[in-house]
Amino acid sequence: MRYDDGKDCFIYIQHEHGVIENGSLELITKAKELLSDTEENVVAVLLGTLDQNTHDTLADYGADAIIVCEHPDVSAYDCLNHAAVLTEIIETHHPKSFLFPGTVRGRELAPRISARVHTGLTADATRIELDNDEGQTHSLAITRPAFGGNLFATIITPDHVPQMATIRPGVFEMKKVNTPYAKRIDHTTDVELKSPIEIEAIIPKENDNASIADAKLIVSAGRGVKDCLDMVQHVAKTLNAELGASRALVDDGVVAKLSQVGQTGSTVRPLLYMACGISGALQHTAGMDKSETIIAINNDPAAPIFDVADLGIIGDAKEILTHLMRRLDVSNTP
Repeated sequence: MRYDDGKDCFIYIQHEHGVIENGSLELITKAKELLSDTEENVVAVLLGTLDQNTHDTLADYGADAIIVCEHPDVSAYDCLNHAAVLTEIIETHHPKSFLFPGTVRGRELAPRISARVHTGLTADATRIELDNDEGQTHSLAITRPAFGGNLFATIITPDHVPQMATIRPGVFEMKKVNTPYAKRIDHTTDVELKSPIEIEAIIPKENDNASIADAKLIVSAGRGVKDCLDMVQHVAKTLNAELGASRALVDDGVVAKLSQVGQTGSTVRPLLYMACGISGALQHTAGMDKSETIIAINNDPAAPIFDVADLGIIGDAKEILTHLMRRLDVSNTP
């Protein structure tokens, strides 16, 4: 789209059963930080019912205003209806930028909306900054991995608004800033919502495999422990940790894609990250170097994983894991 009065950064709020997706709160926090020295606002956009608890949560994390559409046809997620209403909100309020968490829902919605409003979309971004070149003081420079994570591309869209992006969950901190007041703006849609999708029931997903992006403890395996992966899994299970993996093991079909950590996998910030047999290429470390404590096990003293590790153990991973399993099993014996 083309309009000259674009202002503010809009954030799509993904929520389910009264719980806000962490990725949305991370984007509010980051946008608040970026716009702190400007006169622009961070505007949360929520389709569905906004209760007081949700309102207060969005304000706590930095939302200056909240646009709410409580139309019954958007109370449950329907991609086509949500895309239609969000397009109408853009056409009505003229945001300068519109960010979506890079969840399955965000990746489904954002490209449909960008096509409808004729603007660009940067997908799977890992960094956003203000672009201060040539007077574009409030424009965003959005960076994403390219060529399989071997390069980074920084993308700007100076001629079309809103600037749109999906941002990978976990790359930004989620931090309360306690905005004193978040103004509520009710949006009454004029769009005829006639999606062919019929929702018969909503069945909550059983959380039998927690998201690795939210894990507090992660034990991760690389190609160096492919022949003793069962030992890594045993350590992870004993510590009640999630199993992570390098891209190499995922490409080999040994570990599921959901467990991959790195630029083409998940970005994680656990309290403890244990890397077993992982060399530490940039593709991997970019997804875990913000972990609070990193323990690395590798038989190569020059492995780059040791550059980001708080504790490095040089030696044969199989032998070290054997000792670790023995100590863990003893400590867990009643």
